[in-house]
Amino acid sequence: MDMMSIADPDAVHAVRTFIKKELAFQLKDDLLAAVTSNRSSEAYAFDHDSVARRALKNTCLAYLASLNEPDVTELALNEYKSATNMTEQFAALAALSQNPGQVREDALLDFYNKWQQDYLVVSKWFALQATSDIPGNVVNVQKLLAHPAFDMRNPNKVYSLIGGFCGSPVSFHAKDGSGYKFLGEVVLQLDKINPQVASRMVSAFSRWRRYDETRQALAKVCLKVLTLCI
Repeated sequence: MDMMSIADPDAVHAVRTFIKKELAFQLKDDLLAAVTSNRSSEAYAFDHDSVARRALKNTCLAYLASLNEPDVTELALNEYKSATNMTEQFAALAALSQNPGQVREDALLDFYNKWQQDYLVVSKWFALQATSDIPGNVVNVQKLLAHPAFDMRNPNKVYSLIGGFCGSPVSFHAKDGSGYKFLGEVVLQLDKINPQVASRMVSAFSRWRRYDETRQALAKVCLKVLTLCI
């Protein structure tokens, strides 16, 4: 988008999605073979070869998941259930979470139930959902504000969920302005709790002039409200 005179997040997302799916479609057999050959039932090891195998397998799985085909969903679900460590389980969850539906919801809930006692893992869980490009994700993020594990007074939780959401061009820069409106409402809440965190979150609006006139107008409305209320 930095190469565009007028940034167009929808166009960039559409092209990126097309390329990712086309690569996955054309290379499906190779990607499936890579997942299979780099699968390991051994205990977790943090060494160069093990890290490389996991990274390759997880990347291939992510590309395959973009196809949103039943056999690939089944594969990702199997990788999730058979994972012997959190790294691989989270990667499989990330693959499953690309596509909306009951499988996605069930996997997200199952992962939270397994890791809810681990503060850092829960933060990753929030961030995964916040950065998702699934349609209408602002509604999902709004619901997560009421999740028992989320605390608006905890900066790290805010950075994971709200900061993550702002890092998704598709969701934050939604054409209907829902992303801007959501952030504006959160910033007003945050300002009463932690003004410093609120100021960091509002910085997501800093490049509002880079976008088309419709988005500029919507962002400007939110900025004016914040100026009057803070």
